[in-house]
Amino acid sequence: MKSQKLSQVEKSIISSIETNHQSAIQFLEKVVNINSGTMNLSGVKEVGTIFKKQFEDINFQTRWIDMPTEVNRAGHLFAETTGDKGKKILLIGHLDTVFEKDSPFQKFEVDGTTAYGPGANDMKGGNVIVLYALKALQENNLLGDSQIIVAFTGDEESTGKPLEISRKDLINAAKKSDIALGFETSTGFNYATVARRGSSGWQLEVKGKRAHSSAIFNDHVGAGAIFEASRILNEFYTAVKGEEYLTFNPGVILGGTDIKLNQNTSKGKAFGKSNVVPQTVIVKGGLRFISEEQKERARTKMRNIVNNNLPQTSAVITFVDSYPAMQPTEGNHKLLKLLNEVSKDLNQGVVTAYDPGKRGAADTSFIAQYVDCLDGLGAMGSGAHTPKETLDLSTFMALTKRTALLIYRLINL
Repeated sequence: MKSQKLSQVEKSIISSIETNHQSAIQFLEKVVNINSGTMNLSGVKEVGTIFKKQFEDINFQTRWIDMPTEVNRAGHLFAETTGDKGKKILLIGHLDTVFEKDSPFQKFEVDGTTAYGPGANDMKGGNVIVLYALKALQENNLLGDSQIIVAFTGDEESTGKPLEISRKDLINAAKKSDIALGFETSTGFNYATVARRGSSGWQLEVKGKRAHSSAIFNDHVGAGAIFEASRILNEFYTAVKGEEYLTFNPGVILGGTDIKLNQNTSKGKAFGKSNVVPQTVIVKGGLRFISEEQKERARTKMRNIVNNNLPQTSAVITFVDSYPAMQPTEGNHKLLKLLNEVSKDLNQGVVTAYDPGKRGAADTSFIAQYVDCLDGLGAMGSGAHTPKETLDLSTFMALTKRTALLIYRLINL
């Protein structure tokens, strides 16, 4: 039963979404069945081209932005309307998935109210929610004189470098907007995201003195690279861990006499023998933080630990920025309040803020310093980034309704 708090116009929007629901699911199946792993550049662009045509059909001006060769990413899709009515809104999604062409998980399948597919909820489902919410507004002639920019990036899962190029267009769009809404996977029907932790990469390189293992620990040979790497990682765990929202993870380690690591694929080879003191170790990891201050505190502690070497060893740690933090601002909470009102008017229940410690980084983080943001508005499901990724079809239409009414009310403030 629809709430009596909905206007007649809003009821018409809801009716359009209900009418278009099966078409939305069919379209989702179509785009999920096209592989768009981040490094499948042609696949990402193919999915973008399909969305591009759909936005053009509802009178959005579109453009595909190719990335320079050195960025090694497909590019981004932007679609927009222009005007001065109400709030200027930026809607953010991404076209790529973590499942590359060699993944065995490639097909959209439905079992009852559950759909399975690569990127079904992360985040092609969210992209389709954006498209069909706007389609309902356009069908009711409600987008005139409003500025809405849709930005679907092609490399959210593995952001192209340098960031100054790969996120330039997204940041420029934010600078001429008032509000940004992100459609990454929903963390629950009654949650939205007002804050996200930032993400940074780190690499530890350790050197030891190669020698016969019978001489390890003496003054001339020392401890070897693997003991030194172990010391460093253990001290990270005992001396850096503990602050709320701060986490760090060593994701891959190679050590021995000779190692070779492919930085692009994170795959490598190591050679060593039990009777040879290892001379080299590489560890690659990630760091998550809620503020720049927290990030710098952690980095300082890690550097100090790395510099306190065991005998006859040396170590260097380097950091690479990836995503800044999206902090829980007053403006973000005001957006949450408006979303909560929409949800209650739809009889969908109260929407509250999700714990930022349980969310990863996303594209909203790059533009949070310029606009008020709300994220986690996309499709519901489970198993994102795994071969068991699912989409909850029973909530898909309800979330599209919520999105459409939120946009409608924002452009009429």
